[in-house]
Amino acid sequence: MDRQKHTSRRTLAAVAVLVVPLAAACGSEKAGAGSGAAEAERPVTGVRWTVDSVTVDGATRRAPDGAHLTLGEDGRATGSYGCNLFEARVRTDGDRVRLSDPETTLRACDEQVMAGESAVSGALAAGELKADVSGDRLTLTTESGDTVRLSEAKDSSLHGTRWNVTTPDGAGRAHLTFDQERGMVSGNLGCNQVNARATVRDGHITLGLPSLTRMMCEDSLMDAEKALTKLFDGTATYAVDGDTLTLTSGNGTEVRAVAAR
Repeated sequence: MDRQKHTSRRTLAAVAVLVVPLAAACGSEKAGAGSGAAEAERPVTGVRWTVDSVTVDGATRRAPDGAHLTLGEDGRATGSYGCNLFEARVRTDGDRVRLSDPETTLRACDEQVMAGESAVSGALAAGELKADVSGDRLTLTTESGDTVRLSEAKDSSLHGTRWNVTTPDGAGRAHLTFDQERGMVSGNLGCNQVNARATVRDGHITLGLPSLTRMMCEDSLMDAEKALTKLFDGTATYAVDGDTLTLTSGNGTEVRAVAAR
């Protein structure tokens, strides 16, 4: 059995698939495992992981909404620090992983999000990381003992989720919630509250004329709100990927939002 396990690990290393043993005991007493075979090793590549928190110098900070990471089997890592998207090279060796040469977008978000993003990006770029996976949880630990804690991302439900709008830029506190029972969408477009009919069918959402409050806000918020209103009185395609919602209207307006945690 030891020779088989050693051969298996060498094969996985050769194709650059990072795996972490969930159990390594031969003859362990587990339900359905009476033969004594070790449990299957769990890969962490090819999985979209939501970044939950970062601990630096003993202080734990919750990661910004939307922060995520995918370690590709092709040597590339992709994800979001919480505000900006990124791509990087990834090298894996056993339970060790190193991200290098990151390329990021250059968006600016509010100070709290940017502070969380800085903590996430700093920890992920801190040299060699030790990966430990347990069930649907992944912990990446730096050589100095700082940690990034992640969980396997599941697609959020379109309905009943508060979707915090991240684009267009300047959307500020804009958010939308779809109510399946009432067939409505409600929320805020950055300045004004909004309500409208919402019919969801076959990957499309048909939105009715919006009912809006009549507040005036600073120009950046009003510009973003004007862009968001173009989603209404028409049909948009939608896609949910993990905790990210993308809406694309027939007139070319694209809105992205992340599920609030």
